[in-house]
Amino acid sequence: MSQDIQTFEAKPLSARFKQIAFGLLFLGLGLSVLAFLVDSHRALANYNVIFALLVSVSVGNLFLFAIEYLSGAVWSTVMRRVNEIFITFIPVVFVMGLFVLFNTHSIFHWSHEEAVKTDKLLQWKSPYLNETFFTIRYLVYFLVWGIFAFFMTKNSLKQDESKEQLLTYKNSKLSAAFIPFFAITLTFYSIDFLMSTEPHWYSTIFGVYYFSGTVLAALSVLTLAIILLHEKGYFGNILRRDHFYNLGALLFAFVNFWAYIAFSQFLLIWYANLPEETFWMIHRWEKGWEIFSFILIFGHFLIPYFSLLSQQSKSNLSRLKFMATWILIMHYVDLYWLVMPSLYKEIVFGWIEISFIILAVGIMLVLFLWRYNKIKNIVPIGDPKLKRSLEFHL
Repeated sequence: MSQDIQTFEAKPLSARFKQIAFGLLFLGLGLSVLAFLVDSHRALANYNVIFALLVSVSVGNLFLFAIEYLSGAVWSTVMRRVNEIFITFIPVVFVMGLFVLFNTHSIFHWSHEEAVKTDKLLQWKSPYLNETFFTIRYLVYFLVWGIFAFFMTKNSLKQDESKEQLLTYKNSKLSAAFIPFFAITLTFYSIDFLMSTEPHWYSTIFGVYYFSGTVLAALSVLTLAIILLHEKGYFGNILRRDHFYNLGALLFAFVNFWAYIAFSQFLLIWYANLPEETFWMIHRWEKGWEIFSFILIFGHFLIPYFSLLSQQSKSNLSRLKFMATWILIMHYVDLYWLVMPSLYKEIVFGWIEISFIILAVGIMLVLFLWRYNKIKNIVPIGDPKLKRSLEFHL
């Protein structure tokens, strides 16, 4: 690649992007406030759904960041700065989660003392499912994610100036330490904020299920952002077809992984046929909720599977943009399907849900704009793997 890496200075995002970002944010905020005034319980449940979505986007990108260092991947180095932008969402997502934390009584049945007194199962689970321990765990999750995010992104940015290869080694070590912490904290986060909305039900692979969706969501926003920046000329001509092919291949792989875990969870519940497990799945196949179950089968697996199956489709930018957007929407549907039937017997979906979708998109766009404006280079110019990444081909 003939282009000098020193010229990879980040160009400002367009004024139109800023208008769209803040327009969606203020529209979402206005509609969400109205939703809380109309039906605070339903609004808070939807807020918990988009909170889980933003955790997926931010912490999922931290996982992808760590995997690059841990595996020694070369192809993704040139695109890693975009990955880092999404990681910096974590402190804001932490603040957003405090609102759920301060309103546990509105979502979580186990937080009601009168319910615990009359329910032997909740009494048995109370050493874990209680507000004090719930709060402590929440703080631990974000402390762990925040510490690793801070030091790993700091090392990456510092390397732009110092060009020290030792910083790559440090991030590799941090990544190796991060992965087990990530597995544990993400699993318990999913149990706390998603599975415990129905405290009488449990699944031994629920954490893996949420992980598969989290990685898909992180890959989707990363792929979409990279392609849009590439098409607008922010990357110049440095990205090749093979870079996009790898993004498409990863999306395809995790679509299959999500489907495998989802089917495994269903099969285990069906085969065991235990009343304390089957009621959760049965409820999602009645009173209108079966619509979302069918959407997940077709929309979260079959459509992405066949859309990304061919080799050509994995590097087709128009196809990748559409499927990245589609998969992100399906992850929202998946989270909604996990949470809302536990709180409502019959299907609910309307302007309140759409309000929080708009709010989530607005938050992500504004945070992206805010962080992008702070970076100097759109690629990590000090990384020793950059030259090989620029020349990467399959």
